[in-house]
Amino acid sequence: MDKEPITSLGLEKLKKELIFLKEKKRPEIVSAIAEARSHGDLKENAEYHAAKEEQSHNEGRITEINDIIARANVIDVTKLNNNGKVIFGSTVYLENLDTNEKIDYKIVGKDEADLKKKLIYFQSPIGRGLIGKNKNDLVEINTPAGIKNFEIKDVKYI
Repeated sequence: MDKEPITSLGLEKLKKELIFLKEKKRPEIVSAIAEARSHGDLKENAEYHAAKEEQSHNEGRITEINDIIARANVIDVTKLNNNGKVIFGSTVYLENLDTNEKIDYKIVGKDEADLKKKLIYFQSPIGRGLIGKNKNDLVEINTPAGIKNFEIKDVKYI
């Protein structure tokens, strides 16, 4: 069982989701199953089958979150000295040298990654291309959309 790196914020988010699934969602599903069961014949009871399927998905997600938490290697970059190096958990401020667009990414674990929130997986092409680099470095990253050139403007451990 390999340890998976996760930020402290990501771990808190998973714990909140787990509490929601166990304490709110699970009882709602049990109620829905009981309600559907009271309608009689279970073979042709669509409500019952839908509730059972939802229960299966919910329990699967609970198991998945418990596994992630058990394997979590929490990395809190706020407790590290910032020497300008891009590491797991750091926030990287970039300038795309091809378009002059400024963008920032936080480098996170698999379960936290969300490109819309500028959270990128450390094993993604951009994540791998940035890890280990330093502030003011010029970086060429081979992405599925082609080669991108960036300058690392700043690195923050927040």
